[in-house]
Order: sequence, then C-alpha cells, then structure tokens
Amino acid sequence: MRYDELEAAIRHLTARASNDNLHVFGAETVARLVRDERLLDVAAEGELDEDAVAALTIAFENVLTAGTTDLRTLMARIDGGILTDGDMDPELLTAVSALEHWTTYLETGQRGELYELAVRSIEQVDYQVSADLGDFLAKPEMAAEYERIERLLTA
Repeated sequence: MRYDELEAAIRHLTARASNDNLHVFGAETVARLVRDERLLDVAAEGELDEDAVAALTIAFENVLTAGTTDLRTLMARIDGGILTDGDMDPELLTAVSALEHWTTYLETGQRGELYELAVRSIEQVDYQVSADLGDFLAKPEMAAEYERIERLLTA
C-alpha cells in the first residue's frame, strides 16, 4: 500500500467509525503517543522553556482525565514556550501534535482530528522503522499499527 492509499484508507475508517469507536481509538492512540517519558527530557534540553516543560508533563500525565479547558490551557503554555524554530525533535513534535489533535477533537468532535491523530501514529512508527515508500505496510511494525487503527475504528 502506497502512502497516499494508506491515508485514504485511514480517512475512510475515521469517516465510517461509530462515535464510541472514535473516542476509544483517540484515547488509546494519544495515550500511546505521549507515554514516552524520555520526551520530557528531550523537551527540557532546549526544545521548550521551563513552563512549557511543566505544562507538557501535566498534559502527558492527565491527557485522558483532564477537561478540554485544562488541556487547551496546557497547550497554550506549551505553544508559548517552544524554543525551536521549525526544527523540533520529530518524536516530541509528534507527541505535541497528538495532544493538539486530541484536545481539538474533545472540543469540537471533528472526526478529521482523529484522522490526523492516526496519521501521527503512523508517522511515529515510520520514524522508528523507516517504512518502504513503495509498500508502506511491508514492515511488520507498520502493518501492525495499521491493523491496530483498523481494529479500534471498526470494533
């Protein structure tokens, strides 16, 4: 499956998923994308200022229990404390993007936010294993991530 086909398949899955499946998928996916505590060390090493690192820590710890107002406030602190100029660590950027998509989904219910969350999840695995551009699901890790997304959205 080429990358554009993968994106289309994920878009189709998010468009057809039930609201309950979307929520479960989103919660599991954002929790997976922010669970690496090493990213907090990366953030503190010049990616974010001290207040943004504190907000990121709180967001990571409370992503599934915090209300939308609290998450949005944390996201504003993170955004305001970015020290890099377009060259943030890719894994940290994925985690921050995941928090943003999850927060916006909770605020608006827009399915497109969970499509974006799924794409960030695929990109994270791609960053770890460097997927084959001719067949994006050729590597077992990539196939497993797509199967996880499909299973959660069609359960």
